[in-house]
Amino acid sequence: MQLFDWWSANSALTFARPWLLLLVLAIPLLAYLRGKRGPAAALTYSSTASLRAIGKKSAARAGKILRALLLASLAIFVLALARPQLGRSLTQIEASGIDVMLVLDVSGSMLTKDFTIGGQEATRVDAVREVTRKFIDARPNDRIGIPVKRQTRKEPGARALDRWRK
Repeated sequence: MQLFDWWSANSALTFARPWLLLLVLAIPLLAYLRGKRGPAAALTYSSTASLRAIGKKSAARAGKILRALLLASLAIFVLALARPQLGRSLTQIEASGIDVMLVLDVSGSMLTKDFTIGGQEATRVDAVREVTRKFIDARPNDRIGIPVKRQTRKEPGARALDRWRK
């Protein structure tokens, strides 16, 4: 399994709210304003050596990394707000077919070995399975259903009503 198996050639990346991606343009502006120095000093001294200790210092390396992580997480958050969606393109093929229902008997008599498939003795179920597989493969545009019902002693089959009237 490869890393990008989920990304196929017929996939299209779209956004539910693409206009929110404009907020990504505000991130560099925010970074510029955040790194800008403050306003001009309100008090001026002839010597500012005593005030240097409380003044704004340049950010250390860890501070720069944290600021970059903050801006990157903000960009990812804006991207998530735009709701990216990976859609698969659908191709509609016009085809005509019919609906077919195959009713199969799976009672005990179907286990009788009275057929040969490929030179080997096979049960009736195996023969029906082989013929049904070929039938279904030959009909790619048809919808085929196979209801299966097994009749047991506890579950009698449908009786004709005129037979059981008194």
